[in-house]
Formats: sequence, C-alpha cells, structure tokens
Amino acid sequence: MENKKISEGKMNKLAVLVPCYNEELTVSKVVKDFKRELPNADIYVYDNNSKDKTVELAKAAGAIVRKEAKQGKGNVVRTMFKEIDADVYILVDGDDTYPAEEVKKLIQPVLDREADMVIGDRLSNGTYFAENKRGFHGFGNNLVKNLINWLFKSDIRDIMTGYRVYSRRFVKNMPIMSAGFQIETEMTIFSLVYRMKIVEVPITYRDRPEGSESKLNTLSDGFKVLMTLFDLFKNYRPMLFFSGMCSLFLLLGIIVGIPVIVEFIKTAYITKVPSAVLAAALFVIAFLLFLVGVILDSIKNQSCILFENQLNQFEYHEAEKNRGIRE
Repeated sequence: MENKKISEGKMNKLAVLVPCYNEELTVSKVVKDFKRELPNADIYVYDNNSKDKTVELAKAAGAIVRKEAKQGKGNVVRTMFKEIDADVYILVDGDDTYPAEEVKKLIQPVLDREADMVIGDRLSNGTYFAENKRGFHGFGNNLVKNLINWLFKSDIRDIMTGYRVYSRRFVKNMPIMSAGFQIETEMTIFSLVYRMKIVEVPITYRDRPEGSESKLNTLSDGFKVLMTLFDLFKNYRPMLFFSGMCSLFLLLGIIVGIPVIVEFIKTAYITKVPSAVLAAALFVIAFLLFLVGVILDSIKNQSCILFENQLNQFEYHEAEKNRGIRE
C-alpha cells in the first residue's frame, strides 16, 4: 500500500537537500542511497567550504553540487530553501547516520497533505542512545526537547534530528534566522507557534562510520541552541516571558518592602529609606515589564494574523499556478 501511495505521488517534484562540510567519507554513499530510493528526485549537495574531496565525490555520485560561502548549517539551509523549487523537500545530513531506505514513510504524510514538516524521530525506538557514542549529545537532546515541550505546551519526541521532510508551503514561508545548528530548534518552534502541521515518524539511527567526525561541538553549539531557545521564547511567548520577569521583580519588591511597611505600621515613620526607595523601584520595574509583555503579545498576535494571510495568499497563488499548468 505504501509503494502504491508513493507511486501515486510520482508527479510531485522531490528534492533531497544535503548540507555538507568535510564529508568525503560518507557523501557518496548518501547520494547513491537516495538516488536508489528516489530515482526521480533531484539530489542537491550544498558544500559549506569543505577542505576535503566532498565536492568531487558528490558530483561523481550524481548530485547537483552548489556552494554556500557563509559558514553554518542554518546559512546553508536558508540558501537551499530560497534557491530550490520543489513540491516535497527532504533535508538530511551528509554523514550517513540516517537511512535512505526509510525516506518513503517520511514523505508520505506530506504527499497526503497531513503534514508541513515530518520529523525523523531517532529517540523513540532507542537507536540513537544505543548508537551515539557522545553521552552529552543525548543529554543535550533531552534538555532541549523537555524545555521546548514545557515552554510551548507540545509533545515533540525528537527536536534535534537532522532528517526531516517539508512541504513547499513550509519551505517558502518560513523565515530562517539561525546561522548554525540552531536551525532544527528554530524550525520546530516556528511550526508550533504558527500551527504548521507536524508529524513524527520513528526512524533508525546509526553512528558515523569510523574516521568521520561530528561538526557539532557539544558545549559551544549546545549553548547557542539554548540561547536561541531563550530568544525564540521571548519573541513568540512574550506575555509569559515578561510576566515571569514581572513576578520576579514583584517578589523582590515585596521582600524588600515588607520590613518598611511593618515599621511604618508600628511607628508611623520610615527610617529604612533606602529599602523603601529600592522596593518602590522594583515595583515600578515589575509594572513596566508587565506592560512590555502586553504590548509585545499584541504585536505577536498581529504577526500571527499577518502570517495566516500570507499563507492564504501563497495557497491561492499556488492554486492559480497549478491551474495555469493544467490548462
């Protein structure tokens, strides 16, 4: 039944996107595996200033090779999304850790219009924790996953996976701001905030082959991911963020101000003038933070409305284009 569904969607233009930086040990196999599984798809390898034979080997394997001069996975994905025209986009790392033979089950929800983003979930079946040799990577995955699910009231099982499938609607409407490995976090939060349809499909994960090294630095890149998460939470949930800050300053103001109030009730005098001034300042800051949250939340709601209108216009123009093609 799955093969039948895929064949019914064969008129859809498929593009496999492979961002690469020094992946000469694996890029050829990745390209050949996806050409075998999706013979009608275009395989794009975007080289990100590799110093090895990544470009030559990708071309020899039959990929369309392009270059992105700005370093970082986010920069590469931004360029890919802008330059490549397709109906279904498969984004996969060039390190051969994700199986091409499972790609069809990731594509199907997009073909069926059930998803704008399909996440290849490495964590649910335990293969990531069994194969991954860097313990802090697993810890970081769980930390980011739990924070996002808590802050955005979601239940995503794998936030940091590099194996995803996107609809054209998603690719052509998402503004990518991240430069590096924060891109997966940004895309997930964007989908949650703007109510894009997300489907997770369990996949098998395998560790990099011997001699191939991860470009992800656990500490520095992990810190960047957490800072991106903090920034996106502030931008997308401003009322909750600034209400939390308001509550903190309000609590500090109460702690500092209670002795002043007690003294005034007992003596009708205030001798703790510095404490009184500090408490008043903390209350003013708390009030201002609450107002900032209200204002930014209104702006965020307006941006959601504008984005919905943008999606409606996109759907209309796509329908008109398809109608013109058929005629």
